[in-house]
Amino acid sequence: MKKLRIAFMGTPDFSVPCLTALADAGHEVVAVYSQPPRPAGRGQKEKLSPVHAFAVDKGWPVHTPKTFRDRAVQDVFRSHEVDVAVVVAYGLILPTEALVAPGMGCVNVHASLLPRWRGAAPIQRAIEAGDLESGVCIMQMVEELDAGDVILEGRVPLTEQTTASILHDELSSLGGKLICEALEGLGDGSLVPSPQPEEGITYAKKLTRDESELDWSQPAEELERKVRALTPWPGVHFTYLGDRFKVQETVLVSHEGKTKPGTLLDDNILVACGKDALRIKRLQRPGKGSMDAKAFLNGYPLAKGINLNEPSN
Repeated sequence: MKKLRIAFMGTPDFSVPCLTALADAGHEVVAVYSQPPRPAGRGQKEKLSPVHAFAVDKGWPVHTPKTFRDRAVQDVFRSHEVDVAVVVAYGLILPTEALVAPGMGCVNVHASLLPRWRGAAPIQRAIEAGDLESGVCIMQMVEELDAGDVILEGRVPLTEQTTASILHDELSSLGGKLICEALEGLGDGSLVPSPQPEEGITYAKKLTRDESELDWSQPAEELERKVRALTPWPGVHFTYLGDRFKVQETVLVSHEGKTKPGTLLDDNILVACGKDALRIKRLQRPGKGSMDAKAFLNGYPLAKGINLNEPSN
């Protein structure tokens, strides 16, 4: 395999396996681009992104521009004279001037089966929607969001046990395995990029805290998927007696009655929903740590018949 001069562009821990794979394959990492350090923790000290920290440990030069619209930033990027730029969850929009600078262009590692789930949160939206599979696409980048031709893809099944954390790790690892194969095939012509289909395009909108509240009038199946999709961030919760309770693990339970949504059907936090019911297995009350339902109920009884939508009974 021809060894390439590479600029790597990524920020979160999802990106690190791809960077590791490229280095292990013997490619020359000429420059690493990542989001600028951000304040973090109680002391709000600036913290390097996972990619930035990894690159520093390897002794690679790191660039942290706030925008790629700046001509000076583009000139520096062009000066690296790389064969290809590999982009993995970088977080900045690359203008045409940057996309065409590398000899082989810019190649993106995207965590979905394109054209489904273009955009910011493909891992979470696939689980939330009840998709049966997800995967990674290696694609050539164009200015339109996640619309480039696909060089290579890999697939993984989604099950009723798949959480956002599990899928994140699976797809991160898969991306690391696919990126070198994709670059080799692109370089020697054995892989011909394919245009994405016009049908089946969906967009994975950015996650926000505004979607965290559980609405018990919805089907339990949808709420169970929501918990798996939005944990750990932005998290999922319900509000009772003015307090917000984080919900971290649930199980779907069949229920044919016409009980008012939000009503507890037993003394072990089985909640009636718009359809069926949801058993809460792990949750967290304000000021306390995460705990299983049994431990939670020892300190905060929630009895059968209580309605979580009502101020009190």
